[in-house]
Amino acid sequence: MEEVVGFSRAVRVGPFIAVGGTAPVDAQGKTVGVGDVFAQTTQCFEIIKAALEQAGSGLHDIVRTRVILTDIDDWKEAIEARKKYCVDARPVDTIMAVTRFVNPEWLVEIEVDAVVPEDR
Repeated sequence: MEEVVGFSRAVRVGPFIAVGGTAPVDAQGKTVGVGDVFAQTTQCFEIIKAALEQAGSGLHDIVRTRVILTDIDDWKEAIEARKKYCVDARPVDTIMAVTRFVNPEWLVEIEVDAVVPEDR
């Protein structure tokens, strides 16, 4: 979708990396884990992990996460999945709900910000 729509999954400016709203899709753009917030959150973080690594960073450099849900009552499942990826970095976190995403199968999108130490 990045090339079709004209956006970047992640942008690095100096030591700062911003990763945009990441949806739970596979390489073909199909939704992963339809109806399963934990599976969808996990897929979002796998995509984010790859984007950070491509930008010369990693999960350990995350300083902020934003968990965006269509149903705020799903927050515990999303955070259980988030813990697998963020327990060491311990970033600040925002959890919020929206009415819906572009694809109604998506229950969650994740955004992260990372700061890479100057020596990398």
